[in-house]
Amino acid sequence: MREEITVPRSERGLQQEAAIKRLAERFAGQKMTYRITTLGCQMNAHDSEKLAGILRDIGFTEAEKEETADLVLYNTCCVRENAELKVYGRLGYLKGYKRRNPRMRIGLCGCMMQEPNVIAKLKKSYSWVDLIFGTHNLYRFAELLEEMYSTDSQIIELWDKADGIVEDLPSIRKHTFKASVNIMYGCDNFCTYCIVPYVRGRERSRRPEDILREIRTLAEEGVREIELLGQNVNSYGKNLAEPVTFAELLYMVSEIDGIDRIRFMTSHPKDLSDELIAAMRDCPKVCPHFHLPLQSGSNRILKRMNRHYTKEQYLDIVRKLREAVPEIAVTTDIMTGFPGETDADVEDTLYVIREARFDNAFTFIYSPREGTPAATYPDQIPEEVSKVWFDRIHTTLEEVMNARNTARIGKTLYVRAEEINSHDDTMLTGRSNENLLVHFKGDPSQIGSIIPVEIDEQMTYYLIGHPVGGPCNA
Repeated sequence: MREEITVPRSERGLQQEAAIKRLAERFAGQKMTYRITTLGCQMNAHDSEKLAGILRDIGFTEAEKEETADLVLYNTCCVRENAELKVYGRLGYLKGYKRRNPRMRIGLCGCMMQEPNVIAKLKKSYSWVDLIFGTHNLYRFAELLEEMYSTDSQIIELWDKADGIVEDLPSIRKHTFKASVNIMYGCDNFCTYCIVPYVRGRERSRRPEDILREIRTLAEEGVREIELLGQNVNSYGKNLAEPVTFAELLYMVSEIDGIDRIRFMTSHPKDLSDELIAAMRDCPKVCPHFHLPLQSGSNRILKRMNRHYTKEQYLDIVRKLREAVPEIAVTTDIMTGFPGETDADVEDTLYVIREARFDNAFTFIYSPREGTPAATYPDQIPEEVSKVWFDRIHTTLEEVMNARNTARIGKTLYVRAEEINSHDDTMLTGRSNENLLVHFKGDPSQIGSIIPVEIDEQMTYYLIGHPVGGPCNA
């Protein structure tokens, strides 16, 4: 790993701008293209927006597919093994294309690159990868590109930890009307199954004034909806020189003119305060949706996961949320196949699913991550057993979700139209205040607007409805 270098923020910004300018001059008139593939969470997706923004400022344009791009970049995830295997598979696939296209360069970044065993494997078996960097030095992307193109050699730069927070990186967003904003980086929770604290580092909160300045700028550019991002937003502000709670930040963001919706991801149950619930109740701009990872409904397994709450405490939080915000949608993450799990533990999880009445859930089978305590536990669960439990959990979730969505038929939801439906170009697709996926008849001129939609049909994972009024703010 590279030794840490601490550079004042202003100097880092100047170095970045200078590298972008030199690269723009180098590639002027060459029509260079790029393709970024993002794996993982919203944090990775937001990082990819910054990488794309840097490439845009250099003069690169986006290619339609990887095979024809001059620069192929994978922003990787290491939470589950499948994501890593996908990266290795794509690298093998692209090797032949790179051989035939001397201009093609391949880069890897993100969480997966912070794992020493991954780097060792890449060095040994994937020598045709040109650029490798991690989560802590993303802001040096332009400088690393310049070094790669200038030396025509493999560049690997990895840091053990971050040297601060870099503001004002350029970005390219998928939508003009909504944007993600990082409010903090890293995680201090050290769940026994999770690699994130090791690859993203310890928690670092951005100053509220920097967050608010960024959101005001976005609002001036036409952004109407903001999603605040952090590995655990509930612990925002604890490490600031002048501590600020996440609830206090929500009140501040709510006062910004032009923003009509505020969302956030992700929350840890152990840090969810009554103050935050009150802020959701009292701030109309804060959407009635709460993503609250459960992971397991078994107190025994939760303790072994180092989650610091019980199923009773979790259900009490859900009760408080629904009492304060009756229309709220609660979504979650659920894992099965954790080492030592039994049928009785799975039954506890099914109990919580039924009691909490989740509106949606990300479900997955535990995947051992090298470097985490759980990977060393002797009582690993056979995959065929985990799959049986996964199917039981999935079936129960669908029963609960169907019941929740059936109750929404005939009701009017306020849906921001986000895009033309991929299967029927006479319909639009969007998200309700509750973050429910809704399809409805509309035309492209309505994209970005909030439309009142009466729900006609539910399909477990999405709703179908018809407009009952024109665009509005809600």
